Amino acid sequence: MAVAAESTTATRMSAPPSFNVADFPVPHGREEEWRFTPLERLRGLHNGTAEASGSVKTAMSAPDGVTIETVPRDDARIGRAGKPVDRVAAQAFSACETASIVSVPKTTVLTEPVRVAVRGEGGVSFGHTVFDIGAFAEAVVVLDHTGAGTRSANVEVVLGEGAKATVVTLQDWDDTAVHCSQHNVLVGRDATLKHVVVTLGGGLVRISPRIAYAGPGGEAELYGLYFTNYGQHHEHRLFVDHDTPHCRSNVAYKGALQGQNAHAV
Repeated sequence: MAVAAESTTATRMSAPPSFNVADFPVPHGREEEWRFTPLERLRGLHNGTAEASGSVKTAMSAPDGVTIETVPRDDARIGRAGKPVDRVAAQAFSACETASIVSVPKTTVLTEPVRVAVRGEGGVSFGHTVFDIGAFAEAVVVLDHTGAGTRSANVEVVLGEGAKATVVTLQDWDDTAVHCSQHNVLVGRDATLKHVVVTLGGGLVRISPRIAYAGPGGEAELYGLYFTNYGQHHEHRLFVDHDTPHCRSNVAYKGALQGQNAHAV
């Protein structure tokens, strides 16, 4: 079991956010953020050799009132929650011509979850999804990942003033799958976020939640559960940027390992 010591604040803050792949050097495993990741198992996601050659089946369902759009990559609503902070996330953005935006109108209180089911069908695929939760709205979002293949995707969550959102992401891939995802969340003034990561499947899974605050009074709770079996590598790298006064966060990740060459970070 390899348990990574958290990077220093200076190291985390020095990553230059950018949508441009060329702004990030190819990692070689000696960098603090990559030293526990088996780069040879990323199938080229880190060095640009991975090309979109596969497919996923994505099924989205939402209660009445929720809008689901497919927009071009240069839509002004993309990037509000944050930009990629590593080469893998930047590559995922560059490889996507379109993105999905799921919008919950202000003051809307959803009684059923927004569900996004992604099933890999082999090969390499990329994605970008934005969840826009309007002011004083309340919503639960569930992302479920299954199937096979190599997947790199960015997820954004924007919480308006006073909004409340629970975001649950489940990684239940086949044992051969590779999945990397950066989650950028912008918590609005007096808004409340609960972010839950459950990682059970996948040969290599690397999830990077990043939380920022748009105004005072924001609250964020980040919970994680992982069970890492024989030969699996599960990595969760979290960063909460407390650059806004009177904001709060709480992080609790727990997991277990079983079998030879089971690694968790």
